[in-house]
Amino acid sequence: MIRTIVIDDEALARAGICTRLANETDIDVIHEAGDGAEAVTLIRELRPDLIFLDVELPEFDGFSVLDRVGHEHLPLVIFVTAFDRYAVKAFEAHAIDYILKPVSDTRFDETLRRARELVLDERGRERARGRLVDGLSSLAAAGTPDTAEKSARRTLVQRFVIKDRGRYRFVKADKIDWFGSASNYVELHSEGRAHLIRMTMSELQGSLDERQFARIHRSTIVNIDRVREVMSHPHGDYEVILADGTALRLGRAYRERLLGSVQ
Repeated sequence: MIRTIVIDDEALARAGICTRLANETDIDVIHEAGDGAEAVTLIRELRPDLIFLDVELPEFDGFSVLDRVGHEHLPLVIFVTAFDRYAVKAFEAHAIDYILKPVSDTRFDETLRRARELVLDERGRERARGRLVDGLSSLAAAGTPDTAEKSARRTLVQRFVIKDRGRYRFVKADKIDWFGSASNYVELHSEGRAHLIRMTMSELQGSLDERQFARIHRSTIVNIDRVREVMSHPHGDYEVILADGTALRLGRAYRERLLGSVQ
């Protein structure tokens, strides 16, 4: 049996995963946890083979849970979360998988198949655990800055994870043309295509290199390298024209900073 713990602060989310796992004859859900502190205690005491782990938890997040558990107690990890912005970090930590809520049956079954293969293959399981340990160590090292300047540099997003037809693609920041606000999402525009990412404009702006990206409106951020020209119109209105011809409104509050950036 694959001894499993389900960790999520939402009771309905835990119930949904447990209901699916109840149909699997080789999966034994030995416990559930609703916050980071409880999760650490249960993993250390019960030593599960596998955990389904949410990222955003009370007390401390999913990555901190794995850090605090200690390398000798680490199970195999499947991240299950509503937010795609943590996917890069999850893959860098070498989790088995990173699946977004709501999870389709096909996606869930595919993830379980991969988990089974690793649990049954002892050498494969140890390799996966070793990669997880190495990945977490690297993330911890990256999060320990030598100087304030290095700290600021490390927090900048270098690439974004895009869900595309059931798969994840990585888009480097310098390949992005512009971002636009789309309700509770941000629309990322790159190479003629648009993709939604679950993030606010404020969160996004704080994660971008201000030497490369500039906010030109409360709902728009552009890659400065893509700016071809800034056009003025009657009544003091301005537009930013990108290299591909896209025209975007330039808000008055952002005009001076943009013009200083592109000089």
